[in-house]
Amino acid sequence: MNEPAVALPLKRFLLIEHCPEAWRGLDLYLFRDDSVYFYVGQSHLAFARVWEHLFGGFKGNSIMGRFVWANWPRSMNFTIELLSSQAARFRSVAHDLNTAEQLLIQQGAPCFNVSFNPQPTAVPSTYLPPNASLRRRRSFKQLLREAERAVQAEDNQRIWSPPL
Repeated sequence: MNEPAVALPLKRFLLIEHCPEAWRGLDLYLFRDDSVYFYVGQSHLAFARVWEHLFGGFKGNSIMGRFVWANWPRSMNFTIELLSSQAARFRSVAHDLNTAEQLLIQQGAPCFNVSFNPQPTAVPSTYLPPNASLRRRRSFKQLLREAERAVQAEDNQRIWSPPL
């Protein structure tokens, strides 16, 4: 069954200014890399809430946003997932948004979720902690341009890759 969900690298997420119509029903979100969940959250519009974390990171209002910017540009490759509490995988919790979020937290033991997470995963030592000073105090527009260049380079690599 085709479940409503989105998973894309942060660098590509940053290039989407307005929430696509198909994503408006997605009410759960998570930040992760290939092996670790960093944060799970819920919002009636998950797309907008992810942006709030990112902007809040500059001001210190979001531990997840702060973690992203402290680890920039490496964090460009973090994955942003947007999910729906109405998906079949949440049938066991009657599609309740709060309980679906709790289920994701229990399954992933994210580093920065405290509630419903008795043993959060430690932040991998390969990353700077969220309280590290921001090494790249550039404007948000400059960070967006870096993300755009990274996406363009990645896309060009795909187009011009020699056949195996």
